[in-house]
Amino acid sequence: MLKNKYYKIITYGCQMNEHDSEKLAGMLEEMGYLPTEELAESDIIILNTCVIRENAELKVYGKLGELKQYKRENPDLIIGIGGCMMQQDEPVAEIYKKYQHVDLIFGTHNIHHLPALIEKIAAGKGRVVEVWDEEEGLIPDLPSQRKSENEAWVSIIQGCNNFCTYCIVPYVRGRERSRPLNAIVNECQQLAADGVKEITLLGQNVNSYGKDLADETDFPELLSQLNEIDGLLRIRFMTSHPRDFSDKLLFKIKELDKVAKHIHLPVQSGSNKVLKEMNRGYKREYYFERVKKIQQEVPEVSISTDFIVGFPGESEKDFEQTIAMVEELKFDMAYTFIYSPRSGTPAAKRTDQVPEEVKKERLQRLMKLQNQISYQKNQALIGTTQEILVTGPSDNDPEVFAGRTSTNKLCFIERDDNLIGKLVKVKIKTAKSWTLEGNVVNA
Repeated sequence: MLKNKYYKIITYGCQMNEHDSEKLAGMLEEMGYLPTEELAESDIIILNTCVIRENAELKVYGKLGELKQYKRENPDLIIGIGGCMMQQDEPVAEIYKKYQHVDLIFGTHNIHHLPALIEKIAAGKGRVVEVWDEEEGLIPDLPSQRKSENEAWVSIIQGCNNFCTYCIVPYVRGRERSRPLNAIVNECQQLAADGVKEITLLGQNVNSYGKDLADETDFPELLSQLNEIDGLLRIRFMTSHPRDFSDKLLFKIKELDKVAKHIHLPVQSGSNKVLKEMNRGYKREYYFERVKKIQQEVPEVSISTDFIVGFPGESEKDFEQTIAMVEELKFDMAYTFIYSPRSGTPAAKRTDQVPEEVKKERLQRLMKLQNQISYQKNQALIGTTQEILVTGPSDNDPEVFAGRTSTNKLCFIERDDNLIGKLVKVKIKTAKSWTLEGNVVNA
C-alpha cells in the first residue's frame, strides 16, 4: 500500500497571494498530495512570500531557519519558496547560498510550472531555481483548492502599471494583463454551480480591467454580467485606484443589487506634496470629491482606505493633513502602515527618510483616531437591522457563527447550521470598533 503524501503551504501577504496559494494547493492535490497542518508529516512545504513589507521578509527568513530541522529529520522532504519576494535577485541569491535545505525557488510568473518543477526534484536533478523575469501573457487557469465552500476569490487582472514610488508590485507582478471576460464569467458560473455564494474580484487595480483588451469591455460591464449569474448572492472587489474610479463604475455599483456596498479606496496620504512624490496621480481635493460623491449617491456605502505613515520627506504638517482627512471623511476602516523601504523603488533611494520613532508615534496617533471613528460608526448601527451572508463558525468560537454585511462589517450570531450560505437579517445589539453582534430576525 502506497504511503499518502502531504503538503503544507505557508502564505504571507495579500489576497492575491492567498489566491495564488489556493492554486498551488489545487495543483498539488491533482498530483496526489493531501493537505496537512503538521510540518513534521509534510512531504512538501511551500512558502508563498510577500515583498511589500520588510516584516514579511524577516518572517520568511525566520521560517526558513526553522524548516532546517525538518529537512534534517526527513531528507526526502521538498522545501520550496515562491511568491513576490522571489522576483528580486538579492533574496534569491541569498536563499540559494545560505539556505542549502531549500530545494525549489520559483517566481510569480511561473507558478503554473510547479508540478514540472517538483518532478525535476523528485527525479534527482538537484535544487531547482526557475524565476521568469517577464510574464509570458496571462497565467493559465489553474485548479484551485478553496478554503471556503461559500466564498471564492477570482482574479480578473494581473500586474500593475502605476509605479507608485514606494511600491515594488509592478516589478514583481509585471504589467497589467486582463483576463478575457468570458473566462471570468465562466469561472464565476461554475463557482455558483458549486455552491459559492460570494465572490471577490481581485486585481492590483480592478478599475483598469479591460483597458488592454481589444474590445470595449470594462470593469462596469464585467460587474453587469456577473450580476446576472444565478446562485451568486454577493460580488465584492478590490482594490480600486482612486484615479480610475469613474462615475460609470459608481452608478453601476448603485444599480446592481448583488454588488456589495463597500469600496476599498486606498488614498495613502492626505498631503498633496506626499501624494505627488508617491506618484499617486491625484490630489487630495480630487479624492475628497470622489468620496463625497460616492457617499451622496450610495448613502449606505462603507469606505475603507490605506495609509502609509512616514513616507520619505513627510513633515508634521503633511501628517496633520492626513489626520484632517480622516476626521472629515470618517472612513469605516483604515489599514495603516509604517513606510518600509523596498529595494529597487525610487523612494528607497531618498536621503530624507523619516526616523523610526517619528513614524511609530504618527502611526499610533492615526490608529487611535481611526479606532474611535470606527467604533462610533458601528455604535450607530445598534438597534438597526442588517443583512449578513452567514459563512460559518467564527475563528475563535465554534458556537458562534460569523457573517458580513454588504458593507463588509463582520457580525456574530448564535450558531445555526441551517443558516450557512444564506442571507439573513440580524438586529444589531452590540458593537465594537471592528465587529458587530446581533440576533437573527428571520431564518
